Amino acid sequence: MRWLRAAVGVLFLVVVAALIVGAKLYLDVLRFRETAHGSEVEKVVEVPPGTNARDVVRLLARGGALSDERMALRYLRYVKRDRRPLKSGEYAFVGPLRPDEVLERVYRGEVKTYQVTIPEGLRIDEVAERIEAAGLGNAAELMALARDPELARELGVPFPTLEGYLFPDTYTFGRNPKARLVLGTMVGRFRAAWKRAEAGRGAGVTLTEQQAVTLASIVEKETGQISERPRISCVFHNRLKRQMKLQTDPTVLYAKWLRRGGAWPTNLSRADLETPHPYNTYAVAGLPPGPIASPGAAALAAALAPAPCPDLYFVSRNDGTHVFCPDLRCHAAAVQKWQVDYFREKRRAARTRART
Repeated sequence: MRWLRAAVGVLFLVVVAALIVGAKLYLDVLRFRETAHGSEVEKVVEVPPGTNARDVVRLLARGGALSDERMALRYLRYVKRDRRPLKSGEYAFVGPLRPDEVLERVYRGEVKTYQVTIPEGLRIDEVAERIEAAGLGNAAELMALARDPELARELGVPFPTLEGYLFPDTYTFGRNPKARLVLGTMVGRFRAAWKRAEAGRGAGVTLTEQQAVTLASIVEKETGQISERPRISCVFHNRLKRQMKLQTDPTVLYAKWLRRGGAWPTNLSRADLETPHPYNTYAVAGLPPGPIASPGAAALAAALAPAPCPDLYFVSRNDGTHVFCPDLRCHAAAVQKWQVDYFREKRRAARTRART
């Protein structure tokens, strides 16, 4: 029986040693769980679709988000024991983070995001270029899709393209979003802004959505001053009521661009003003057949709730503001002061400076 007691003693020592080793490993795993790792330098880790948990941990450790690959695997298996799927995507980690903070971000799919800001008054092509510059898509693909009548119908846009409906705002997307998602999100923002504008529709304003968005796009292009937009809108409402031509230069520029293609035109000639085109509001009465740019919330509100005014004309003061006039006499005087005399004086001053 002596050999049996010896065997039991050895077995006891083995078990004790295993328990000690196991306890140490467990304590090491717990210490690993509570220890933050990392620096203020951003670490980006790409998790491909279909990656299993072991390989996700390997990617996170090799990418610098986790301090120890083997310890992380032990923690995930024996302590955390979370059966949720780890989601694919691009993840960014900054600052000292505990393992749970890293892993939970991947469990929840909190991927690295990219932002793009779209200012008011941009056309489809300009919006697409901004999105591409932000690394969120291909401009040519975005333009083609935004001009697809089928997509416009799907999104409930009452025009054959999304012109005017790519709402100006700041957008946040993950890496490589689908073009359809980007455009659909922008139209969704437009719908929310349209609903707010509709709630403030002025008494007696009977414009349809198509007419109001078209008018709002013109108001947007005519002034960058938010405070002026309701009065600019009033001028156009008054002209429409009197069946006067709108005679707004931004629509003629848009018509010239559609006729010629290529780069956006920078000036207008008398021939441009006289050339018949559906968007030339000097040659055609009423509103053009669709928006010429994407209006912001203030322009949409102004189109549906113009300020009360007697004005039929406005003239630029060349500083972003305008002189408003109810009749031709006032208009002629404003043109003389702010278009003829103003630029004549500027040319005279330039010649004087050139001589000195």
